[in-house]
Amino acid sequence: MFRKIEDFQKVWTYEAEMTGKVIHALTDESLAQKVSADGRDLGFLGWHITATLGEMLGLVGLTIDAPHHDSERPSSAAEIAAAYDKGSRSVSDQIAANWTDETLLQTDEMYGDTWSRGLTLFYLITHQTHHRGQMTVLMRQAGLAVPGVYGPSKEEWAAMGAPALP
Repeated sequence: MFRKIEDFQKVWTYEAEMTGKVIHALTDESLAQKVSADGRDLGFLGWHITATLGEMLGLVGLTIDAPHHDSERPSSAAEIAAAYDKGSRSVSDQIAANWTDETLLQTDEMYGDTWSRGLTLFYLITHQTHHRGQMTVLMRQAGLAVPGVYGPSKEEWAAMGAPALP
């Protein structure tokens, strides 16, 4: 849970950059990649992360420049990436313009529970981190290079001339 806007902004800056790296690595052809016939595809996951920015923070009174959660997913990876970039910047801007450290202590009804706004921001980040992890598995299956998030990826190790860790 976040208790200071400054702490959220530091974490959000990094997490949004890393999620953006993953989403920007998608190709139009990879968007249909699924782990199973009834599973979610890469395009769905990228769009879901993007649309959730506005959906979740809209429930706590912020207007985020992100697609509506019911909007149709574009067929272009570049459009998904551009929408994520715009939405993630909007999150940072709207928090900075409208909330204070005290705001983070306020509570709201969220998905059948009561969360402080500091907890809502934490869940926003962990939600995208969860789906970002799913995306990296599907990216490997689709033959895409996976960008490193919390350290170098296999491809990044190789580019540095180092063997990938087992």
